[in-house]
Amino acid sequence: MNQVADILKLAIKAKQQGIDAVLATVVRTEGSAYRRAGAMMLICEDGRSVGMISGGCLEPHIIKRAFWLTRNGANVQVYQTGDDIHYADDCQAQASVKRTNSDIYDELDSDLDNDLNSGLDDGLNEADFDELNFGLGCNGRVHVLFERLTTATPLLETIRNVRRTQQPITVATLIRVNDYQHQDSITQNSDKLQIGMRINLDEHRNLGSISAQGKTTFSSILANTVEELAEYKLSDKNAEYVTVENGKVTTEWLVQRLQPQLRLLICGAGNDVMPLVTMAKLQDWHVTVIDSRAQYATRMRFPQADVVMSLSLGDSETLLELSNNAAVALMSHSLSQDRARLAILLKHSDNYKYLGQLGPRYRTERLINEVSMNLSNPAMLEAGTHKLHYPIGYKLGGDGPDALALGIMAEINAVMHDQKAPINGSHSNFSNIPAVSSDTDANTVQSGV
Repeated sequence: MNQVADILKLAIKAKQQGIDAVLATVVRTEGSAYRRAGAMMLICEDGRSVGMISGGCLEPHIIKRAFWLTRNGANVQVYQTGDDIHYADDCQAQASVKRTNSDIYDELDSDLDNDLNSGLDDGLNEADFDELNFGLGCNGRVHVLFERLTTATPLLETIRNVRRTQQPITVATLIRVNDYQHQDSITQNSDKLQIGMRINLDEHRNLGSISAQGKTTFSSILANTVEELAEYKLSDKNAEYVTVENGKVTTEWLVQRLQPQLRLLICGAGNDVMPLVTMAKLQDWHVTVIDSRAQYATRMRFPQADVVMSLSLGDSETLLELSNNAAVALMSHSLSQDRARLAILLKHSDNYKYLGQLGPRYRTERLINEVSMNLSNPAMLEAGTHKLHYPIGYKLGGDGPDALALGIMAEINAVMHDQKAPINGSHSNFSNIPAVSSDTDANTVQSGV
């Protein structure tokens, strides 16, 4: 959920200032795309915007047309990012912006074609035309949902709740109805399936109820569809494109598992922690800095951190609470602090997702030996020592706190996302860290009515 914090902040400001805004969300990708489904961008009517839904090629067009596209309500647009320029018999370049054949997906307005054609008349070269046409060689398609802030607010509130409670929520967003023309004969006029409507699937699983956009009663079509969606199991991905066939109506959904922020607990508040905090916040992580020395653990020293606190070495309960499901970096430059933290954390290896110790190998092994000597059963540290990364971070080259922070974040990201570590300084053994993502074939669920 990168850049989500900025989107949430701007949404609050816009609402307080009475300024309308449009939320653009990637709901599906085909082929290669820079951002995955779920990526968001918020555009305010006063020109402010945050977030990204591509590598920069789509944003100018989207900022320009966001409010025009949502003049009649939420809708989905499809953008081609491949080499889609064709040439007529007279060798003149022609636009080939991809449009959907669905009645639900609003067509890209002809102004874009006019802009492109006038650009060619004004002497733009082929490269300029290619960029305007989003033909950046990615060879993919990006489906983007546009909705006004009023409609998007419940989703943003749900995301805030996930971040506050640290509990994930599964949400299904309607992005297309293939047989929309039959809705009047199937459903009541007040109960049409609306593009952008969202269903809290966890609420349905736990309570058996359906609620969306303030309504609690729905037609049998939607009720049966939600039943099928509730039974759908997401894979390792947190967002998937799913179709549900329900009688004569086929609906397409983005099913998302809204996850809380990744969390980083840094034990130690030295100067070399500062760039680590900055790099983690650039990725929208929740960062906590603790130190037993109150003069180091101050908000003035770490203004970007979410939590800064002085924590005594004997407070193991708070340490375990802060490290729960987090990545933990031990870098206090203090033998007594590191020893005390390790004594607790190594015995609770299931509590955290990553544990790293700053300092040379012999120093960490000394600490482990000192901790084990005070235990009646040293074997209880075995799982923790296998999970411990020391010296902390990848050795990427460079010198100083910034290079150290980069190596630490690289290693934590690899571990948190189940990537393989590089060998001999090479990244060739990473299992798969693409700059692009691709959407698999639709997962189709059959349902009878």
